[in-house]
Amino acid sequence: MRIALFQPDIAGNVGTLLRLGACLDLAVDLIEPMGFPWGERAMARAAMDYAAHVQVRRHADWDAFLATVEGRVVLATTAGAVPLPQARFEAEDALLLGSESVGVPAHVHDRADLRVRVPMRAGLRSLNVAMAGALILGEALRQTGGWDRLTD
Repeated sequence: MRIALFQPDIAGNVGTLLRLGACLDLAVDLIEPMGFPWGERAMARAAMDYAAHVQVRRHADWDAFLATVEGRVVLATTAGAVPLPQARFEAEDALLLGSESVGVPAHVHDRADLRVRVPMRAGLRSLNVAMAGALILGEALRQTGGWDRLTD
């Protein structure tokens, strides 16, 4: 299982997801361009002392990312056809989170092998991308036995 961020806009969300990846021993893919300058210093600032504990792969664009995907691309989306409680995950899935401001373009949405949405109260637009990612990831790890490989 991997976490992938499509052209993220907010460094703080990237930092939060890098920390999540470090704590859960999951690699994180960053698909560029990003909406802020990124480098070793920005990574250290965003992920704090967790940066050294997470494997990060940067990809120049969507196609470069796709060339590295070994399993399915599972897109978290408000336009997803499958509510999270009904989604079925696989251990090699890459959980793709869209840009905070615009999500993902149609060609990325269409390419996803599975599109998942977190059910939520009517009339509200969306969860924070890092929060939605954590919710979906928790369920994916539960289904695939991913929690069993971690120690307290």
